Amino acid sequence: MRKAPLVLLGAAFGASLFTLGAQTRLFSGGTAVAAGSDTYRNLNLFGDVYEKIRSDYVEKPDEQKLVEAAINGMLTSLDPHSSYMDTKSFKEMQDQTRGTFGGLGIEVTQEEGFVKVVTPIDETPAYRAGILSGDLISAIDGESVKDLTLNQAVEKMRGPVNTTVKLTVLRGPSRDPREVSITREIIKIRSVRARMEGDDIGYIRITQFSEQTADGLRKEIQKFQADVPGDKLKGYILDLRNNPGGLLDQSIHVSNAFLDKGEIVSTRGRNADETQRYNARTADLSKGKPVVVLINGGSASASEIVAGALQDHKRATIMGTRSFGKGSVQTIIPLGQNNGALRLTTARYYTPSGRSIQAKGIDPDVIVLQDVPDELKGKDETKGESALKGHLKNGEDEKGGSQAYVPPDVTKDKQLIAAADLLRGVKKAAIVPDAPKTPEKAAN
Repeated sequence: MRKAPLVLLGAAFGASLFTLGAQTRLFSGGTAVAAGSDTYRNLNLFGDVYEKIRSDYVEKPDEQKLVEAAINGMLTSLDPHSSYMDTKSFKEMQDQTRGTFGGLGIEVTQEEGFVKVVTPIDETPAYRAGILSGDLISAIDGESVKDLTLNQAVEKMRGPVNTTVKLTVLRGPSRDPREVSITREIIKIRSVRARMEGDDIGYIRITQFSEQTADGLRKEIQKFQADVPGDKLKGYILDLRNNPGGLLDQSIHVSNAFLDKGEIVSTRGRNADETQRYNARTADLSKGKPVVVLINGGSASASEIVAGALQDHKRATIMGTRSFGKGSVQTIIPLGQNNGALRLTTARYYTPSGRSIQAKGIDPDVIVLQDVPDELKGKDETKGESALKGHLKNGEDEKGGSQAYVPPDVTKDKQLIAAADLLRGVKKAAIVPDAPKTPEKAAN
């Protein structure tokens, strides 16, 4: 049976966004495989347990909730990014990928039983309330999140516009609790923002990869080229810091804006015939101008696809700190009218040189650490994919923990300053890691 599921990439979309895979795309699923006798015995066991609960539990259970809980149990036992979405959640996810949704404006994952903030989204209620990357949410409106799935916690943080939700936030090594009240709003994500850095560098920040991202990037590049003479434009800074990911096709288009040939990314599932390769197909929109890509511990999934492609092709200098390490692909498989959808991990993605970023991340070409204020020290890092319980393993050299702090004052942003200096040819001391060995491509 063939399906047309939606595939998502991203570290985490929460509070109004769910955790998404490293990408999103539309593609055809595989052919169903006949179940063996052991499978039917296990299904009979499941049916027996379900019937006992339905008939003998002390109170009459909600049968729909029982089935959904069983489905969620199966999926969450696989890895941190597989889950079930009911009809409402599925619709909200579709709205999110279009760049408009209702909620608080924080991107979250789950860690140690808490809801962990990957990053607040720029200019949203959570951002204005002072929520920080690395904050742990222990309770929502006074109810502990310990017994909630990530989807359930996200659902509790959603609600009608102009209503208030109270979060209990744990911050720093001592995890001192604080109460933060946030008023819900309609969140409209402008995924691409741009400005001139000085009068000779085009600065482009991508906050997530939604349906508008590629078009937004193209318009900003064209505007720079129209406003600044070609001989004066030194190059571009592409800021992907704290970008959790989003749609696969958008990450491909963004990479393609700076490439004119070669592979951008490949995805490989359980079966060799499921391998898909995505290549650059159009001319380099940036016309070969130098590029610096900024990443940090909050840069995940689709962000890592872009950084990995431009790094492998030596098209850009990658600067900042190691990325999150979200290297798996989630396929959104609709289950029919009013039945919601599955979010199922179906593949890993690989950079053009054959690197799997899963639980390892992208190491920058130039490491630049920010100066972190004393009150934020100890909470300026993300542990990354490798710290998530049940994550897909990737050998013995998994890495975790990377700085994710970005100063709100651009005059104190050492990574941004270093990127501009590099494009202008200003030589300053920087920590440069040893060049990684290029691994052999995995067999298809």
